[in-house]
Amino acid sequence: MSSTEHQACKIAEALLSNGFCRVTGAMPAEKVEAIDRDLAPAFENTPFCAGHFYGNRTRRFGRLLRRSAHAEAFVQHEAILQAAEHILAPACDTIQLNLTQGIAIHPGELAQMPHRDQDMWRLGPGAAECLVNVIWPFTPFTRKNGATWIWPRSHGPAAGEDPPDSEGLQIEMEPGDALVFLGSALHGAGANTSGDIRRGMIAGYSLGWLKPYENQWLAYPPAVARRFSPELAALVGYRQHRPNLGNHEGLCPSVLLGNGPAPGRGAADALLPAQASATAAYAARQRSG
Repeated sequence: MSSTEHQACKIAEALLSNGFCRVTGAMPAEKVEAIDRDLAPAFENTPFCAGHFYGNRTRRFGRLLRRSAHAEAFVQHEAILQAAEHILAPACDTIQLNLTQGIAIHPGELAQMPHRDQDMWRLGPGAAECLVNVIWPFTPFTRKNGATWIWPRSHGPAAGEDPPDSEGLQIEMEPGDALVFLGSALHGAGANTSGDIRRGMIAGYSLGWLKPYENQWLAYPPAVARRFSPELAALVGYRQHRPNLGNHEGLCPSVLLGNGPAPGRGAADALLPAQASATAAYAARQRSG
């Protein structure tokens, strides 16, 4: 087992056990500084949100893969991506990027209401895990400036129980660290009682057959996605989820990027192996009379 695979297993084990995992030193400091620098205009010019959930003293914006070439390294962090795939694979054929979002919590912001992100899909408590989120701090996350609160072991079947009586844990982090947590884990941003702005980003991965939080095809239309690696383009939605979901004219949408069969080909099956075998056998029985 490689060191990356070992780290991915450790992250996945912590997620399944506690609902979250803090990964220290997951990204070099220079990478964090570079993406923070690229996103500085958006952090400066994006209006404050409206509403108590998003935060009236919080700025949020998406499309980070268009705003900074450095975002790709965060979205495709090898060990974290492998851990997300391990967690989500039992309920899907492929995973997808659910969102990328820059977040700046300004002084005076109130604590966010504790919540579970995968409740947006209304699948009910105790359902399969649908989402793995990653918070990447660009500035130190401290108790005073709004470090994220998370409630250990509030995930999975426990999501159907009454909210925990305990206060939870506030996860302090340094730039380069990452907080990985399940969509079923209870969490919320803390209050910013400091004089500093808390900046960072979130990247999320969800089951490939769910409608993502961020409309990836509007965020990254073909003219943009053609500049992505095939792996990144697939992650943002330019691939089919077997059987046959998310196709374009019956083909994998990667044809829009110049990948795969040339346009003009007829619709083609995209089935799971067992489905392909069953349909082939059914056709063979008919041909044999």
